[in-house]
Amino acid sequence: MSETTPNPDLTDGEKLTLQSAAHGVVALMAAADPGTISSTRSGMAGGKALSSATGLVGRVLAEKPKGMDLGGTSTADIADRVFAALTDTVTLLKAKAPQEVENFRDTIAVAMDAASRAHKGSAGPAEAAMIHKISAVLDNVS
Repeated sequence: MSETTPNPDLTDGEKLTLQSAAHGVVALMAAADPGTISSTRSGMAGGKALSSATGLVGRVLAEKPKGMDLGGTSTADIADRVFAALTDTVTLLKAKAPQEVENFRDTIAVAMDAASRAHKGSAGPAEAAMIHKISAVLDNVS
């Protein structure tokens, strides 16, 4: 099956931004459910969900991220980086691959859902709040 719109070549920096956004969402979901076991389960489930991505987004996420740094001394520090990467990724995709914007949004939604259900089967209050914040960022990109 051929595609009607070719996928663009993204620079290494653009790929890193997309990877940082997606993997950063998983990190934020894990941070929203602190505790060794619960955060590990959230992180693993969210990471596995990212592997189900298809199209350009899936191909970029399948590559090993080179130089990704989500570090910070708090969840707020990580959120600052991730929220910026989410905004930059949607803006980038709108410009270079508009057909991939909904794919990216859907991939992030699936990762958040998987991470939030990993420990107790549904999102707790902190996870629900994090989902709301991440969704608000994605919804506010013009």
